[in-house]
Amino acid sequence: MAESFLEIKGLSKSFGGLKAVNDVGFSMKRDQVLGLIGPNGAGKTTLLRLMTGILKPDSGSVRFMGKEMVGRKTWSIVNAGITSTFQNMRPFRRLPIIANVMVSCMCPRAMKRGEWVKRLEAKALEALEFAGISDMAREDASVLSQGDLKRLEVARAIATEPELLLLDEPFGGLSPAETELMAKSIKRLHKGGRFGRLHSEGPAMIIVEHQLHWLMQIVDRIIVLNFGTMIADGTPDEIVKDPRVIEAYLGGGGN
Repeated sequence: MAESFLEIKGLSKSFGGLKAVNDVGFSMKRDQVLGLIGPNGAGKTTLLRLMTGILKPDSGSVRFMGKEMVGRKTWSIVNAGITSTFQNMRPFRRLPIIANVMVSCMCPRAMKRGEWVKRLEAKALEALEFAGISDMAREDASVLSQGDLKRLEVARAIATEPELLLLDEPFGGLSPAETELMAKSIKRLHKGGRFGRLHSEGPAMIIVEHQLHWLMQIVDRIIVLNFGTMIADGTPDEIVKDPRVIEAYLGGGGN
């Protein structure tokens, strides 16, 4: 049997008496875009942090492209091909915006590509163009609005050339027009519009997002968490009709 692109089994994490992630397990294919939803406090961001090594699980396994990720350092997981954006952006505010992205271009995974070594600045600019803020490349990151910081996060993430991109609320802080542009960019990235034109296919993605209208237009599958537990897994059409999901949202669970 062929190894899954991503396979998570029995992943759990507690903080004191709170079970933030409770025995979560799922797998996904290389060509998928997966949405991860649930009420506030359902465990979505915690799950992403377990996958990227920021948090250590109490139990469980994260196998990516046949290799175990649990126990690895975050930089090692990035090098393996998993990159994440974060809700709380922490750019190098005193550096130019383009320099923030060039740092990502210099990770060992990206530096393996000879073209990147020769053209770090050009590749960083290309990532900023993809995210829609290349016109501000020479300004300090301190001048960025909340929405522009979100786009800088995406540029820094894709600059590492991930195989799996984890996006934590990519539409947060964006205006309706900016949200539409970001949604189009995410679609283009997945369909093979990866900047650099080094690959015919874009990365697989897991997207945490509360703006379900836009999320439903991007993903082909959705997993729902509530109180740290997986309660549903299906297509967008199946999820919106699932009584467990309706109860979780309308009942105010997960806080």
